[in-house]
Amino acid sequence: MSAASTPAKVPVTIVTGFLGAGKTTLIRNVLENAGGRRLALVINEFGDVGVDGEILRSCGIESCPEENIVELANGCICCTVADDFIPAIEALLTHEKRPEHIIVETSGLALPKPLVKAFDWPAIRSRLTVDGVVAVVDAAAVAAGRFADDPEKLAAQRAQDESVDHDNPLEEVYEDQLLCADLVILNKADLVDEGERSRVAAEIAGTVPRAVKVVATHEGKVAADILLGLNAAAEDDLAARPSHHDAEEGHDHDDFDTFVLDLPSVTDPSALADKLAAVAEKHDVLRMKGFVAVEGKPMRLLVQGVGRRFRHHFDRPWAPGEARASRIVVIGEKGIDRAAIERDVKAALAAA
Repeated sequence: MSAASTPAKVPVTIVTGFLGAGKTTLIRNVLENAGGRRLALVINEFGDVGVDGEILRSCGIESCPEENIVELANGCICCTVADDFIPAIEALLTHEKRPEHIIVETSGLALPKPLVKAFDWPAIRSRLTVDGVVAVVDAAAVAAGRFADDPEKLAAQRAQDESVDHDNPLEEVYEDQLLCADLVILNKADLVDEGERSRVAAEIAGTVPRAVKVVATHEGKVAADILLGLNAAAEDDLAARPSHHDAEEGHDHDDFDTFVLDLPSVTDPSALADKLAAVAEKHDVLRMKGFVAVEGKPMRLLVQGVGRRFRHHFDRPWAPGEARASRIVVIGEKGIDRAAIERDVKAALAAA
């Protein structure tokens, strides 16, 4: 086959970012403003309820039909590349209308570098290229110091407390996502003032050892032309993307627990969000997300929380024959008290 007739590599954008940073909202905005591109999505979630996949499937956007949306729920994508990711990509490439661009949404706990390495494998290197790695950052969370790295502070803690012998794994995940990025989206920038935005941007610049553009936004509203077409060929640039886990064969997620809460239907969405926020704060829950049935309403309520910050809206009507079930995924650090959280949520809803 001549060079002129050889199919061009399909570009792939990897969207990474910590729990609740706004990856799904960002991707939905890209789909709605795709500029005629034929897209495909590969979504990897941490938890038993496919919330992100459901959100994106409900878009009904012509540029990315439902058959081009693949959900991988068999563990973290960076740990199951050979078993899950490669077959999913190969299936997309055999579609009659092959996608012109593929977007991969990793779970909030994924390390992007192992996934980028997979694009150097002979099986897909000739057909795909990593157009760019986009890291989505929750500006308000980082401004509050929850996931920002402070080596001097950590060193002081280690000196004062013999039980502290390693970095916070959440910080390692956050840093590894930044270190692999070609573009950083500072999302939820409307929740912080200009000084905090500048400070967070400076912290990110100090973490990443190469020039990476930081774009401040809110509601994930970024033009598709900014995210797509970075032409980074990241699989050829692995040495410039250091990781805390470079010396490891892989990693696990034993530092986190996830479980699903089955809830009754509710009457007041705002009251539900307030009660879940109080429980999340009490038990230091990292993330809650799911769908809830509201009495007397034909629409499904989407509830999403990061720490104590919760949002909710009706995303689509319940489908005919679909069970009006209320299920919330809860994600926290290892040892989170599931029984206490279930008890407090039930008590809060009973008192409503």
